[in-house]
Amino acid sequence: MAAKNVFIVYAHQSPTSFNAACKDVAVKALQAQGCNVVLSDLYAMNFKAQATADDIIGEPQNSDNFQYAEETMAALKENRLSADIIEEQKKVLEADLILFQFPMYWSTVPAILKGWLDRVFTKGFAYSDEHMYSNGFFKDKKAMLSFTTGALESMFNPSGINGDMNVTLWPLQNGILHFCGFQVLAPQIFWAPSGTSPDDRKTMLDRWQKRLEVLLEEKPLCLTALEWFDGGEGFQMKQSEREKWEAEAHGPTVGHHLGKPLRPNSQLLVV
Repeated sequence: MAAKNVFIVYAHQSPTSFNAACKDVAVKALQAQGCNVVLSDLYAMNFKAQATADDIIGEPQNSDNFQYAEETMAALKENRLSADIIEEQKKVLEADLILFQFPMYWSTVPAILKGWLDRVFTKGFAYSDEHMYSNGFFKDKKAMLSFTTGALESMFNPSGINGDMNVTLWPLQNGILHFCGFQVLAPQIFWAPSGTSPDDRKTMLDRWQKRLEVLLEEKPLCLTALEWFDGGEGFQMKQSEREKWEAEAHGPTVGHHLGKPLRPNSQLLVV
């Protein structure tokens, strides 16, 4: 079997952080399996987070009404994207698995990582009107989130003050990763490591290493397929698909709940 290519996109300011330790464990464990591991350390790279007209070389097609998605799609076709975007896109194309390592900020990714997503996953490269979800450009690749929280796990359950983590992750795992076609692996969540003991943090890292040893064989999360929806103006779920769920206690996904209670932990790793 050919060696797998793993691309780690890492977003933390400090090389002595717990996130750095998580990243280091991943690099070591994956390399031990023969994987080719490529790392983008966004803060060390001083990666530009703002999506602006500076991301294209030359004049925009419409300087009076600059539309980033359309302008960067045209620039991609004409090889006029900025060099830093092109370099990251090459890493994406070569990867079998992309692992995002970060601390959760305000229930999402840090700004520098959001900027990476905005700028690297350009229209025509990561998605198009025809290529999205299960028909996405990256349908043969896997992706996953690995992140730390500041809050306790109990605060992210359905009755916790922060609400259900499955709902929190839906925009990231479905709205970005699955939208681009990725097979999304369940996230690795390190719950509130800053409030735990050194022994507890070591246990977290040991569990992460164990998971990494079999990560490439894991099955992705169950997310909806593009063919479940009509191709008309509304992209509504087909009646034939809706009927399959009529007798079920839950809808198929967090976002497509069909008015039913959410399926427990459909966006998480269940151990």
